[in-house]
Amino acid sequence: MPMIETFDLRRSFNGRVAVDGISFAVEQGEVFGFLGPNGAGKTTTIRILTGQLLPSGGSARVAGFDCATEAQKLKPLIGVVFEQQNLYERMSGRENLAFFARLFGTSPRRVDEVLEQIGLKERGKDPVKAYSNGMKQRLIIGRALINQPKILFLDEPTRGLDPGVARDIRQTIVNLGRTGTTVFLTTHYMEEADQLCQRVAFLNEGCIVALDTPQNLKIAHGRRRAKVRLKGAELTQLTLSLDDPADARHLSDYVAQGQVLTIHSEEATLEDIFIKLAGRRLM
Repeated sequence: MPMIETFDLRRSFNGRVAVDGISFAVEQGEVFGFLGPNGAGKTTTIRILTGQLLPSGGSARVAGFDCATEAQKLKPLIGVVFEQQNLYERMSGRENLAFFARLFGTSPRRVDEVLEQIGLKERGKDPVKAYSNGMKQRLIIGRALINQPKILFLDEPTRGLDPGVARDIRQTIVNLGRTGTTVFLTTHYMEEADQLCQRVAFLNEGCIVALDTPQNLKIAHGRRRAKVRLKGAELTQLTLSLDDPADARHLSDYVAQGQVLTIHSEEATLEDIFIKLAGRRLM
């Protein structure tokens, strides 16, 4: 049974279509990327899948429960991190986690486990108002993990963070997937999605325009190229298409004549593919 499954899911606001008949499934332990520009329908979809918003049509099931009619049964099984930070800043990090542990009926021991997991064990007694932006984001993720959810929804978890903190959060996501937690990730960072996700869906104007593994998308829609630097009095750099017979012959000739100084393959990025399919950039 898929952990997340939608069929012809739709949502409109005052006649404006935000989600336009999307269907997909996410398996247990999969890190699934849900990618698209602002206003594409990503956050609306998450709100439906987490039982915060009713669909206008179609259906959605998470962990086997209908998101529209069984939302209360669903809530103990999921964790949610939205882009906006909403912590109790006068309380300590430990107190923030302990409060939510009590709401879920989770053992107090879980608080220490999560503080260790998110790298805040040494700062757990400090008030949140003294935390850096990155530490606050770690705490928000820790709060979403306090009930050991089967499914974690992450909406732009690394936006605006310094590279070191973003790297740590990405590693946490990888570890969660390895231990069987399903992760539903939205991000504007295509390199992040390429690194983390087993599959990605491209969402544009409420519709899914592509859904596959990052590698399959790049093979199906990208162009295989090579950047070649040639020896000589002046440094010459060429970009050759590996799918163009004429370019392939030129490359073979350069190699045979000993002219090649360096050669690097260059595949399309996920952002290249998104622009090709959607006709617009993410930002």
